[in-house]
Amino acid sequence: MPQLGAPNPHDGILFLVSPFASTTSEIDKTDTIVSITPEAHVKLLELRDAEAEGAQLGLRLEILSEPGEDFRYDLSFDFFTKAAFSDEVRTIDGLKIIVPGKDIDAFQGATIDHSETQGLLIRNPNKPKSPQVEGLVRDDAMSAEIETIVTAEVNPMLAAHGGFVTFAGHDTEGTAYFTMGGGCHGCSMSRQTMLEGVQSMVSAKVPTITKVRDLTDHSTGENPFFK
Repeated sequence: MPQLGAPNPHDGILFLVSPFASTTSEIDKTDTIVSITPEAHVKLLELRDAEAEGAQLGLRLEILSEPGEDFRYDLSFDFFTKAAFSDEVRTIDGLKIIVPGKDIDAFQGATIDHSETQGLLIRNPNKPKSPQVEGLVRDDAMSAEIETIVTAEVNPMLAAHGGFVTFAGHDTEGTAYFTMGGGCHGCSMSRQTMLEGVQSMVSAKVPTITKVRDLTDHSTGENPFFK
């Protein structure tokens, strides 16, 4: 089926990136999962109707990235009658939307938009899931405290620069590990941000954390400086 564009690892180019909702089994069938602006709706119908079997096609939305990475999206047209049992199919003003079950929570509340300068893009209020790193702890009281600081203080600060961090866990020896996303992914100032900003904010509230480490592969960012 036709692809609407190559998967984009970051905000602002074709598909804009960017707290998870209820579990898949609890999804309200009347909920469209995503919303579509009028501009995007017109463009998507135009693209769909240009296909030979357009009336049988729906827009399939899928996330290709791994936990801890910025969202990378794949948007394509597919036969909605052949959707997998685990897929959710919704209809928005005559346009079928197909979302794989594994991605429903990550798309909940997202908006598909279109502009003449950026093309189709996705505005997603959700954050990637935390990576599962062997040997790190992230289910204890300290982890909960760090998560609270990240949500209430760190990410609001980074949001001014279009970035965010995701807590991956701590090693029980004073080091907390994070990944960086949005405007912090590939940014040449990310190490300074992590060391001076995130570390100082976390250590001030959790004295047992004396260091932070960045697990991000910055070579995949929009402006990579690690080669």
